[in-house]
Amino acid sequence: MRAYERFIQYVQVHTASAEDLSKTPTTQRQFDLSRLLAKEMESMGMEGVYVDEHAYTYGFLPATPGFEKKPCIGLIAHLDTIPDFSGENVKPTLVPNYDGGVVPLGESGRTLDPAQFPHLKKLIGHTLITTDGTTVLGADDKAGIAEIMTACERVITERLPHGRIAVCFSPDEEVGHGAELLDIEAFGADFAYTVDGEEINEVNCETFNAAGAAFEVKGFNIHPGMAKDQMINAALVAMEINALLPAAERPEHTEDHEGFYHLTEMSGTVEKAELHYIIRDHDAASFGAREKTLRQIEKFINEKYGEGTAKLSIRQQYRNMIEKLDGHMEIVELAEKAIRAAGLEPVRVPIRGGTDGAQLSYRGLLCPNIGTGGYCCHGPHEHISVENMDKMTEILLHLIRLNLE
Repeated sequence: MRAYERFIQYVQVHTASAEDLSKTPTTQRQFDLSRLLAKEMESMGMEGVYVDEHAYTYGFLPATPGFEKKPCIGLIAHLDTIPDFSGENVKPTLVPNYDGGVVPLGESGRTLDPAQFPHLKKLIGHTLITTDGTTVLGADDKAGIAEIMTACERVITERLPHGRIAVCFSPDEEVGHGAELLDIEAFGADFAYTVDGEEINEVNCETFNAAGAAFEVKGFNIHPGMAKDQMINAALVAMEINALLPAAERPEHTEDHEGFYHLTEMSGTVEKAELHYIIRDHDAASFGAREKTLRQIEKFINEKYGEGTAKLSIRQQYRNMIEKLDGHMEIVELAEKAIRAAGLEPVRVPIRGGTDGAQLSYRGLLCPNIGTGGYCCHGPHEHISVENMDKMTEILLHLIRLNLE
């Protein structure tokens, strides 16, 4: 079975996670895909297959005789899709022999237009897989799952020599704690790769440092006719808080290694208001300065309007994996060799986001990220090509082979 055929099956399983961080998985529906994958791994001949109580799905290929002392390589992808755009009733559509033109996405009125998405020119002649314009596709990260599964099947059916291979499909990556409960000891990998990127020739060994921040603003409501020098309008104070952040340091104005403050949600009345942010920066010192700026704003608002007006909470999410990978770049170089063996030129690209590999690297399992071939994740324009999925499967097979050298 080719990777895209598996992928089309997987994306039709609704697995969106939720922002409820009190439990793992955040949604029970992620078990639906976990159990499907476990049965498939068992049927293809993988060993030690199990789904734990948190929906982590494990499977293993013991080393070919004679290669037991080679490093154990781990391959990881995540089950969930984003919580804030529908992943239910996904209708994948195949566009054979893409001609470089505008592709309508079902009857939604949305399109894939090369004028908006210049990378489409590279996909001319490919068979595209798109959404109908009303859901995400789920290439992030069911493409990674399909490519890993297909590579493992080929290792088995083609009797390719290999060291021990450990596979895990994790829940809740999209809400920032998908690697938190992965059993590293039972997994047993010497190093691993998340298959969760975009371009198939990219290797990611840098992520953002990341945190979530929330301001709760308490106002004082009184009849507006008697409000002079008494009313504190929480909604207006919230607007003031946001205005104190540098306007140039928003996602829409930054690129490459530049960090940002991103307002993701706000609500407010005169009595109470809330602001929710994500904070991102590749540089640890700059990231610390961003947190300090938020605390200075909290202090300023409380001095201006009275103690307790603003309450700031900051939740750490993940750190830049380069701090752990630096000094062990042979793991990154192995992925680059596999990409070259597939006829492509590798590039190192910093992720303007995060992967499970960031947290895993800090937990002791060094884990850079490699691509899937998907584009425009987290929205209705998400798409991938059949040929990219085949090529990514080939890269994984080269990775497994090169690990023996």
